[in-house]
Amino acid sequence: MALDALRATSIFADVPDEHLQRLAEQAIPMSLREGDFLIREGDQADDLFVVVSGTFDVTKRSGTSEIPIATVGPGAIQGELAALERGKRLASVQAVTDAEVLRIPYLAMHDLLSGGPDAALAIIRTVIGRLRGMEATLRQREKLAGLGTLAAGLAHELNNPAAAIRRSVEALDSAIAARNALHPPHSLTLLRPAGRAPLDALSRADAVDEIEALIGDTEMAAALVDAGWTSDELRGAFSGMDAAAAHEAAAWLAATATVETLIGEVRMAGDRISEIVGAVKSYAYLDQAPIQRIDVRKGLDDTLVILRHKLKAGIEVTRDYDPELPEIEAWGSELNQVWTNLIDNAADAMDGRGAISIKAECPDADEVRVSICDTGPGIPPDVAAKIFEPFFTTKPPGIGSGLGLHISHQVVVRHGGRIDLESEPGRTCFIVTLSVTMPKSVGGTPLPSP
Repeated sequence: MALDALRATSIFADVPDEHLQRLAEQAIPMSLREGDFLIREGDQADDLFVVVSGTFDVTKRSGTSEIPIATVGPGAIQGELAALERGKRLASVQAVTDAEVLRIPYLAMHDLLSGGPDAALAIIRTVIGRLRGMEATLRQREKLAGLGTLAAGLAHELNNPAAAIRRSVEALDSAIAARNALHPPHSLTLLRPAGRAPLDALSRADAVDEIEALIGDTEMAAALVDAGWTSDELRGAFSGMDAAAAHEAAAWLAATATVETLIGEVRMAGDRISEIVGAVKSYAYLDQAPIQRIDVRKGLDDTLVILRHKLKAGIEVTRDYDPELPEIEAWGSELNQVWTNLIDNAADAMDGRGAISIKAECPDADEVRVSICDTGPGIPPDVAAKIFEPFFTTKPPGIGSGLGLHISHQVVVRHGGRIDLESEPGRTCFIVTLSVTMPKSVGGTPLPSP
């Protein structure tokens, strides 16, 4: 049975009989019930499997979700990618029905590959096809994950100014009603404070005490100080008034200050929303040609706006931009995806605490160089050697797809540039070098959607 099952697979179809017979003798039959896992993502890989009967779902974890990759049946080979590399399992394989499989030990495969080129070529074809299919599926997932990150950031960033507008508008109703209930002298309604620089905490407290001594109300005194009034200005404004009139005049001025403050808060929150919307439109290069001349500094700043919710808790960001930095030819939205991946990875590497420095410079007239550095633990040399490989990730299963840096590398290379890594404990830098003018060999080829 084992020999017939192996012969029925595309990967072993061309293997000479004597080699396949030896492999069949080393195969180990296994029975699984519906719901059993044949392979679990993240486990160490030692063997590969041939499905003899039954059906299996192949999935890859993303956050709390299992993303369907394929459904396979008799004749399918599973686990060959990780088994041949002796690495971690890239996906999970779970029985949909009762099933029979053959477990092929790694050493048996090693013997087979040593026996001749036919089996090796068949396995290589299968591996390449499997990698292409998985990468295509995960590329789409990575794109959706990027949209999810963008949406989460926007929801967080827009919620704060929207809530501020709502609170201020609600408070305006009562503030305006309170002011309209007062009737100060007409001349007083035309007065405004001379204005002064914002006070530090100690000076503000002293100013509030002075005005409170004049009008006898702490809350009104604080509102008047924040509006810019001084005790001398108020004495001048209240000149000739009796105590009751002066108190009502002070109440009107304080109410006016409150209204103006609330209006200022609404204006500030509206400006913040406009900034976010503008940054998103610029980030995505909406309504613009696919290739255009772009300001790299603007793309970096827009990316920081998008990721602000993730960075502001405990990460200090410093920027050092060459004021004479030239514009470059590029697919702007794709480059912004690169900046997003690199900055997001830097934040993850520091676990939300540390510093990110971003530098944009022009080493010569034909190139622009962007360095994104963090104060994380660094990347060991053995990891750094694989950092741009597809599916390679040091994050736990379900956290990273292993495609972010691979896609970033592809984007930069297709722009005719390069991306380098420098890392040591306490400092990791990704350095992206781009040509000011896109090379003609890549300028006509659109980039894939990340």
